[in-house]
Amino acid sequence: MPHHQYINQEKHLLAVDCVTFGYEDGLLKLLLFKRELTPEKGKWSLVGGWVETHETVEEAAARVLRKITGLQHIIQEQVAVFSDPARDTGDRVVSVAFYALIDVKRHNKELLDEHGASWFAVSERPPLIFDHSRMVAAAWHKLREKASYTLVGRGLLPEFFTLTSLRQLYNSIFVQEFDPGNFRKKVLALNALQRLETKDFSESKKGAYYYRFRDEEEEVASAEIRNPILYRIGVALQKQENLILSVLTASCMICLQNS
Repeated sequence: MPHHQYINQEKHLLAVDCVTFGYEDGLLKLLLFKRELTPEKGKWSLVGGWVETHETVEEAAARVLRKITGLQHIIQEQVAVFSDPARDTGDRVVSVAFYALIDVKRHNKELLDEHGASWFAVSERPPLIFDHSRMVAAAWHKLREKASYTLVGRGLLPEFFTLTSLRQLYNSIFVQEFDPGNFRKKVLALNALQRLETKDFSESKKGAYYYRFRDEEEEVASAEIRNPILYRIGVALQKQENLILSVLTASCMICLQNS
């Protein structure tokens, strides 16, 4: 039986909302659908739904996105928890927002049509219900943060792409034009891409090489081969950092127990 302190507490509804980014024709896009519930029925909304009793919030986010797109195994990252008591005019609802990156051409168009879903350029999106515009802004900010220290594009770009396509994606994420030469130099220095022997001749006679994202295992192996000494120093520093964090955590636990 639940403890009486649990029984006497007010219950709240828990939901997830997915800020789903896509990329097409040089534009960063956002997947929206017409809300099927009152209040605000028929207005534009992020893809979302309730968290069921047996689910984690991550499982719920994967389920509701699969229902709309037909896609499975989509990597989603948590953005923030939105808990303003007045955020949903229907009831007291706490929502956990996630963002996902998907290939616009891979989703199930029939499912999108069935649920009244459509793609919009992020900068030209229609008015959204509740605090969903704040969720989009927070997710876009988080995407920019990630793109500033690591390469993004998995899911948004085709499996094989040119550096020009990758740069155009970055232009759309940051809403600015990156210098082609500097962008190429910095991107290739990360060694996160593998150049293929095939070329795209659609924009020039000389053609542009296609690239693909390396797997994580390939990136680690490549880093070790390029500079084994620096790689080992990096691994040692990471182990030292993990050890320090473990000691600090243990110390904090002892302090809490003695307080």
